[in-house]
Amino acid sequence: MKVLLLNGSPREFGCTYTALTEVAGALNANDVETEIMWIGRDSFSGVYEYGSLIDEFAAKLDDIDGLVIGSPVYYAASSGAISMFLDKAFYTNGGKLRGKVGASVVSCRRGGASAAFDELNKYFTINSMPVVSSQYWNQVHGNTPDEVRQDLEGLQTMRTLGKNMAWLIKCIELGKKNGIEIPPQEKKTSTNFIR
Repeated sequence: MKVLLLNGSPREFGCTYTALTEVAGALNANDVETEIMWIGRDSFSGVYEYGSLIDEFAAKLDDIDGLVIGSPVYYAASSGAISMFLDKAFYTNGGKLRGKVGASVVSCRRGGASAAFDELNKYFTINSMPVVSSQYWNQVHGNTPDEVRQDLEGLQTMRTLGKNMAWLIKCIELGKKNGIEIPPQEKKTSTNFIR
């Protein structure tokens, strides 16, 4: 069992990374392998032109059971880099994500976390991915990694998220072993409201 954690911050080892490592630690403690993939690089235009990060992400999807998306909060929203990446990655790989569990994590200095959290969770719900919850919204507060490490409630929320994700992945795996598969998907019907 494996979970991929996406770090959508321009700072590779900043506040978002600090939150993601707390989630990863709880997953690892519950026998779930983890990998953190940094996609918030400053030079991001190459994703659309060359698709290198999208291709790297897509190559990992067959080997994962869950996905955690992490982003800093800018103007009560996720980072532009993660939003741009997710738009393209989910559009081109949505079928490979169906049935995998998902969770989002946001880090902010002070406010806007719940709006960014809601924004990120929509990627899961539009792709038939069960969304994992915690004991509170999945957010940490702080302007530096050291400040995030002082957010004891936020860190506890991250650990609870990791434990809940490990539990749900194991439940799904157990269901598959007992013949319970993901429900078959109907042929998609699109309705246009302008005729």
